Amino acid sequence: MTVRIVTDSTVDIPMEQAAAAGITVVPLAVFFGDEAYLDGIELDNPGFYQKLQANKVLPTTSQPSPAKFHEAYTRMIEEGADGILSIHLSSHLSGTYQSAHNASQSLPEDLKKVPIEVIDSLTISAGMSRAVFLAAREAREGLSLEEIKAHVLDELAHTTILAVLDTLEYVRRSGRIGGASAMLGNMLSVKPIISLKDGAVVPVERPRTRSKAFARIAQLIADMAPIEAISIAESNEEIGQQLSEALKETYTGEIPRYKLGAALGTHTGPGTVAVAVVKAH
Repeated sequence: MTVRIVTDSTVDIPMEQAAAAGITVVPLAVFFGDEAYLDGIELDNPGFYQKLQANKVLPTTSQPSPAKFHEAYTRMIEEGADGILSIHLSSHLSGTYQSAHNASQSLPEDLKKVPIEVIDSLTISAGMSRAVFLAAREAREGLSLEEIKAHVLDELAHTTILAVLDTLEYVRRSGRIGGASAMLGNMLSVKPIISLKDGAVVPVERPRTRSKAFARIAQLIADMAPIEAISIAESNEEIGQQLSEALKETYTGEIPRYKLGAALGTHTGPGTVAVAVVKAH
């Protein structure tokens, strides 16, 4: 069976790595005023954070249109796909999942003979990258669409994402604060730890310094043992290295590091770093 894998740019997998794994990435758009950029394609990690800090006006993001997914699905079916698995960031954070779902329902009847499963990952960035890589590997191995979907959902169910923000200011300005609104008020000077629960942003703790935040994350991860895998998504290399060092007391395995893209960075700001933890299952 030929199953094709689709995701969006908030997965924060480098485009060349995604292509090599057979993963199709449909990018979100990032707007700085009237200037639009395709996330991960026309705007890379260093370029985005430079622009973010240089601009007084907060950029905005836009989900891919259903037409973009329609085009991707159509091309894959015409290339011989027997099934398509489309995995996307939490529907609580973006309309991307809905765009993909709408596209799958709007295909012509002859193309609808090929099943398309659209998954709301209820997470983002490093929280879904391992599940997407798993899907791609199993697709290459010839597993069925149903098998791959079940394994992806199981992987996502065992994955927790924790992020340390340099400030809550960008989350507040973007309106994506959700349940983390309890952290606001006079707490903009802390280095807050946030997570996702059922796909929505929730507060975890409010350490005063980044080093305390990283130490606390290491402790939280130790409490989750046994751990199968950890990965980091970093807004810059220095902060990713600092978190990686803090985690070595807790976890001795390899820790892959990815660049936190513009779609998420718009809402969390510079200085953000996230860690995805997969519990053994």
